[in-house]
Amino acid sequence: MAFKLTIIGAGSLTFARTLFTDIMCVPELRGIEVAFTDINPRNLDMVTRLCQRDLEANGIPTKITATADRREALRGARYIVNCVRVGGLEAFETDIDIPLKYGVDQCVGDTRARCCSTIPTPWRC
Repeated sequence: MAFKLTIIGAGSLTFARTLFTDIMCVPELRGIEVAFTDINPRNLDMVTRLCQRDLEANGIPTKITATADRREALRGARYIVNCVRVGGLEAFETDIDIPLKYGVDQCVGDTRARCCSTIPTPWRC
């Protein structure tokens, strides 16, 4: 049964494409509709074209739609994956620099650090 999955923040060339590839490795998910949305139209277009090329090269019948209009991307979605980076590159640098200040060379994808820098107070870690 086909359904729609929306990826918010799909303009990341590495993360979104890798996530999409992982999703397409699940045979039961082939043939679904995937909507990409991002605030950066240039990156969104690049990721969409690369993922479409991957689909065609592997004969996977998944349909990709891409739009900067988040509401349009969300319309009719059964599942939503939110992978936005709050704060842009400045926040990314902080995520790396603060742990390094204390001698911790951490992985870029550290969930707790992202949680603490993203969730508004009073829920902040």
